[in-house]
Amino acid sequence: MQGIKRKVVYITLYEIIAIAMSTTGLALLSGNGMGHASVAAVAASAIAVMWNLVYNTLFERWEARQATRGRSVLRRVAHAIGFEGGLVITLVPLFAWWLEITLWQAFVLDLGLIVFFLVYTFVFNLAFDKIFGLPASAQAQPAPQGA
Repeated sequence: MQGIKRKVVYITLYEIIAIAMSTTGLALLSGNGMGHASVAAVAASAIAVMWNLVYNTLFERWEARQATRGRSVLRRVAHAIGFEGGLVITLVPLFAWWLEITLWQAFVLDLGLIVFFLVYTFVFNLAFDKIFGLPASAQAQPAPQGA
């Protein structure tokens, strides 16, 4: 599976599983019911998807104006910190308000989500590629004839 179909299947499966798992974690860690926690999980997912679009657009515009091209480790670290920082600023107050917990509790909860998503994304990508195969960009190129 390649192209837009692959992307749509990827995003859909990723978010459905993420929402289900986040709902369970938010319910257990906040002491709220699954229904209440699911609203927070869906809202967090929607915010993360929108933030991803906005942040990456802005980052790429900034990146295009830089004299040094490419993505060094430092630039990738800055990108990740900026992305996660934006989510923390948005999600912590939302979690505190909706789940009726303190800002500190919401911050700790959000840190737990960050760790969870690092592991989840890694495992999801491995499983997705195993089930659906690698995208064309990651497939080995055949050796040239006569080589």
